[in-house]
Amino acid sequence: MTQNISDNKYNLLSTRAGFNLALGHFKTALSFSSDVEEGYNLADVLTEAIEEGGISPQQLRPVLNILLVDKFSYQFKSENLRDTVDSVDKVVEAVSQWTALDVVMAFYNSSGDLTVINPADETHWAPILPLKRDELMVCFVKSRKENDQKTEIAACSDLFSLLYGKKVKVKKAFVDPDVKPEERAEMKAPEPEKEAPAEASAPAAAETELPPAVGINRSNASAKISVQVTNELFHNGNVEAWKKIIASYRAKHPTLDVNIWYDGEKINDINTLFKWGKVKHGTPIVFNVVGDNIKDVSKLKKYFFEGASPRFEVFLRGAVNSVLDLF
Repeated sequence: MTQNISDNKYNLLSTRAGFNLALGHFKTALSFSSDVEEGYNLADVLTEAIEEGGISPQQLRPVLNILLVDKFSYQFKSENLRDTVDSVDKVVEAVSQWTALDVVMAFYNSSGDLTVINPADETHWAPILPLKRDELMVCFVKSRKENDQKTEIAACSDLFSLLYGKKVKVKKAFVDPDVKPEERAEMKAPEPEKEAPAEASAPAAAETELPPAVGINRSNASAKISVQVTNELFHNGNVEAWKKIIASYRAKHPTLDVNIWYDGEKINDINTLFKWGKVKHGTPIVFNVVGDNIKDVSKLKKYFFEGASPRFEVFLRGAVNSVLDLF
């Protein structure tokens, strides 16, 4: 029987637009494939690509399937969460030690939005916590040892146990003695160098404001990205850290600028985030980047997350008007 035209799976390729869409997606997936082969975590790569505008959210699911399932044969397990998850500290701590495994997680919220997570990176978790009961979580695990499905399946089970707050003993098969956790961390965007914290709980504000950025093409913008405050309060030390981060970003990318929103309002004077005195622990601050040839958005997000945490003081080194070399 002749196949119905409407059932032809190649219909997408019958138009130039459809063919170009499929070809572009295929090329993108291939580029991510080489990243995985080089040892990068696919969640890190995809998160950066989303934030830089190199891939659309609609491409995430097909890329995960074609690379992690079809090409690289990751073991996977999906589960509707049995409990609400408020903290993932145990997950981050444990997976950071699993140097013999590559782990990617995919989270679908109640609206069906997909977030791809490197479970060893706390910045990936911050925008989606708390996880609600019955929301869907999928874990993908690949051992660096060939044909080690038993270990991969065990790691998937342990991940869900950790999500539910249970204690899980680190299995010998999960750890490569020749690879240290900090070496794995180097496969991600570099973190700022950490120094011994100052004795004062919060340094005095410098009360300087960033000069306005001029000549920026503000019609071109990245997606808006949420950064959760993890310090007990977003105080003047956190504000100064963010100002240092923005100054460093502008110095590296003079054709780009950073916009900030809080509680739906665009912030023109970042000092007001402290002066209002109501940006508390767990509160999100939103930013995006505008200009031509947008770059380093993922790295900017990581620095902002650190600057909104108790570790903000690492950005306050140097003279008041000095520019940090972060980017």
